[in-house]
Amino acid sequence: MLKTLRTIAGIGIVTEPAPASDEMLWVRHSLQDEVLAILGRALCIRHVDAGSCNGCELEIHALNNPIYNIEGLGIRFVASPRHADMLLVTGPVSRHMETALRRTYDATPDPKIVVAVGDCGCMGGIFGENYASCGRVSNVIPVDIQIPGCPPSPRRLLQGIVTAIAKLPRDARVTE
Repeated sequence: MLKTLRTIAGIGIVTEPAPASDEMLWVRHSLQDEVLAILGRALCIRHVDAGSCNGCELEIHALNNPIYNIEGLGIRFVASPRHADMLLVTGPVSRHMETALRRTYDATPDPKIVVAVGDCGCMGGIFGENYASCGRVSNVIPVDIQIPGCPPSPRRLLQGIVTAIAKLPRDARVTE
């Protein structure tokens, strides 16, 4: 044991020094501050699956994992459109979901933001418009932001949501 201690004392400390702090890593706090500055509270999103293949839903669920942690950013999903600020709509709107999507849109309080997600939500995807599909979301309700991709990555989804927050009308923002 004494030999080991002498060896350690002779070599000294060989670990790397601790890295300096990086301001670029404070994205979470600045984004949360931005959401709170604009809305004064958490952004509430109601997700509507209007007939998708569930590829976009898997990526939306990934927003809640520890890597993206959307709740930590001051953004959360709600079960009722009456509590929502934003509608996140995936898939081409099937004929059976057309009325439900309109009712959800009407139940969401103003000012509301509608985000179409995925190639199907933005352009109708491979389904287009036919006897069973209304096609893109904008054929049924007005769309503010489109996030293309099949499916879009969680990072791209988060970027689209943040873009939608920044584009909120002035009357929706908190005034002090």
